[in-house]
Amino acid sequence: MRILLVHADKFSFRVTGETSVALPAELEKTGRQGEVNEALVAFVAAEKGDEANIASVAEQATGEILSLMSQVSTNNVVLYPYAHLSSSLSSPRVAVRLLDEMCSRIQHNKQLKILRAPFGYYKAFEISCKGHPLSELAKTITPVGPAEEAAEEKESQALKAEKTLQSRWVIMSPGEAQVPAEKFSFEKRPGLSLLFRYEKSGSRLSEEPPPHIELMRRMELVDYEPGSDQGNFRWYPKGQLMKRLAEAYVSDLVTRHGGMQVETPIMYDYQHPSLNLYLQRFPARQYVLLSDQKEYFLRFAACFGQYLIQHDMQISYHHLPCKLYELTHYSFRREQSGELAGLKRLRTFTMPDLHTLAGDIEQAKDEFIQQTDLAIQCMEGFGLDFEVAIRFVSDFAKDHETFIEKIVSRCGRPALIELWDKRFFYFVAKLEFNFIDTQDKAACLSTVQIDVENTKRFDITYVDRKGEKRHPLLLHASISGSIDRVLYAILEAQAMRIKRGQKPAFPFWLAPVQLRLVPVSEKFDDACQKILKQVPYRIDYDDRDITMGRKIREAEREWIPYILVVGAKEVAEGCVNVRTREGAQRKMVLSELLAEIEPQMKGKPFFDLSVPKRLSRCPIFVG
Repeated sequence: MRILLVHADKFSFRVTGETSVALPAELEKTGRQGEVNEALVAFVAAEKGDEANIASVAEQATGEILSLMSQVSTNNVVLYPYAHLSSSLSSPRVAVRLLDEMCSRIQHNKQLKILRAPFGYYKAFEISCKGHPLSELAKTITPVGPAEEAAEEKESQALKAEKTLQSRWVIMSPGEAQVPAEKFSFEKRPGLSLLFRYEKSGSRLSEEPPPHIELMRRMELVDYEPGSDQGNFRWYPKGQLMKRLAEAYVSDLVTRHGGMQVETPIMYDYQHPSLNLYLQRFPARQYVLLSDQKEYFLRFAACFGQYLIQHDMQISYHHLPCKLYELTHYSFRREQSGELAGLKRLRTFTMPDLHTLAGDIEQAKDEFIQQTDLAIQCMEGFGLDFEVAIRFVSDFAKDHETFIEKIVSRCGRPALIELWDKRFFYFVAKLEFNFIDTQDKAACLSTVQIDVENTKRFDITYVDRKGEKRHPLLLHASISGSIDRVLYAILEAQAMRIKRGQKPAFPFWLAPVQLRLVPVSEKFDDACQKILKQVPYRIDYDDRDITMGRKIREAEREWIPYILVVGAKEVAEGCVNVRTREGAQRKMVLSELLAEIEPQMKGKPFFDLSVPKRLSRCPIFVG
């Protein structure tokens, strides 16, 4: 940072225009003009490198200002952003943070008065310098101290509030009254007990690698990418196939519900007025990139793009509820390394995001119930059990008791309910379906929320029955949660089965290979080729020169639902010897087998095998 300190008899400024990084929020802090007599004017320019330790730079700069104020005996200070002091300027975001930090530190002394000029605006100013030996001083300040201290994120109002948030926890079962969570008998719902303990502890750190990591690598589904940022993964053909199937399943459910699918950018202008205000209040750990001296952040959800589309839409009450949907193949969140845990928590993920505009609270509640039903259907399709957590602002819960009872009844199991005395977030109601993994930790999958803030923040409106513009309510929903986390939950659930001595299995529709042909010897190649052409599902053929016993063991190890053994008897009788994951073994004609499979595919998407059908031609991805 460069600072020019001028002891002045008089100083005044007025805003004359906007630069490309102007933010209305700055004018809210400072006003469009100001004037002061007898003051120390601090012209400041934040430089590249200051972000290494913003707290250190702010502390040093403030120290210099306060020291000189004491020497020249003034209680008035002016903070004036002045880019002309340096040719190596920091990003606007860093500059504003530095000014905020300096202002906050100076304000600790109640006797001092601050006049602050806005960052990002053209300004005219007048100054009368006193001219004594201490009236003009220039300083250069560089960060000191450990970089990791500087890397700590600036806490938002919501994050600060969350640490002091007062809430109480109750359990509600279908058709029953609420019970304080501490007094509830969790004997029949041990997973709910673990969820309650997990929520109370607040710890998200993984002490050891969860078992799904070993499974995803062994089965050649997903793996770490050493050439990328930590928390980014490479998807092998079978894993990518499962991912596409899961995406198609969720998207089909949402579009049949009325979600209109859109596609929005993955990066946004950090200085966009509405987005900047949103980020200041709810900062995630964004990836930030620089282009032509302008900062952009990589999205961590589809919210931003859909907000901006909804802002530009022309709709009336006839169009409500109005639903926009996007499957974001690339959402980014720079999680802390200690929180990264395979597919449970990563830095680049795929998120199905549905945003619904509702005209009033009754319409919002009706949509909330429908989307809860959709989330239940989604979890059932993936074969996942879950625990329910619902969060309400107390006043909202008191006014909508029947609504809460209906949600719990729909879920068909006891729900952990958190009640806040005050609203610090954008939502008044939030539903979560949580999966409890092998480490007794919870991971949120499905979620539905009623947002009462963002349509106002982004000026999203509709025309009501009287012809007047109104701000609707907004529902956020992801009926599955991130697709990556769904696969984590499926693998973790199967790891639990293995621990109990049971056979793991994928849902048939999601299994990368659904059937495998195993010939007794190579002379049955023609018979296998005929079967391959008759089966309309994902089937491959183990034509490798290894023993039949090894072929069957490897098929078992890959959790293949149906293993079809073909030998002389099978060819003579026109059937196949079928081995299932449940351990059954029987001879079946092909038409019988296909009739058995058909119900397992009902309502589910299908994609063909994305690797060679002959195993002898398949590469090995994980050595």
